[in-house]
Amino acid sequence: MALNNVLEQLRQLRVIPVVRTSTPELAVTAIEWLSEAGLRTFEITLTIPDAVELIAKYALRKDILIGAGTVTTVLQAERCLDSGANYLVSPSVVPELPEISHQQEVPCFLGALTPTELHNAVRAGADAVKIYPINHMGGASYLKALTSVFPEVALIPTGGIKTNEIFQYLNSGAACVGLGGELVNETLIREGQREKIIQLGKEVLQQVAAFSYPEIA
Repeated sequence: MALNNVLEQLRQLRVIPVVRTSTPELAVTAIEWLSEAGLRTFEITLTIPDAVELIAKYALRKDILIGAGTVTTVLQAERCLDSGANYLVSPSVVPELPEISHQQEVPCFLGALTPTELHNAVRAGADAVKIYPINHMGGASYLKALTSVFPEVALIPTGGIKTNEIFQYLNSGAACVGLGGELVNETLIREGQREKIIQLGKEVLQQVAAFSYPEIA
């Protein structure tokens, strides 16, 4: 899948569930249930045991996009790319990652928090920049301040975002929004509350469907 095509699909999907569970079994359950709700992309973080195997498993599905998250080294990036990841996400600026990723036409999103870090991520070749942890820096208002000075950069706010805040972040200029524990709720998953997780997923999609980007004059 071409690099630009993946980016465009993520912009259209607007929400990336960040799967960061304590076991691979819980990750599988989360992805299966949220897929039932209609979500079509998932960031599988490398903090999950056997995460690369999970990426390989879900990369075989053609109806979803699978990202590799918390990628911090070249070796990790290579393993994830070999496993079929559709995009790479790092929590920090790792300058070597975009070049490796682009060799396989896979987009790479580097993490940043301050304007200087954001600038360095763009200089390193990041296709988009993950703003993390956004909730500790003022949330959507902070994102809006960043987009005012970096209007050409695709920003993906992540970290502590609540499911009812999606519209606010999109309206503040987010290319898409990363949702972690508020959506991929490990407690609910452990309790087997399938219907609750599916309902959360559907509510997220309803917010996404209700949002339209303002027209540019």
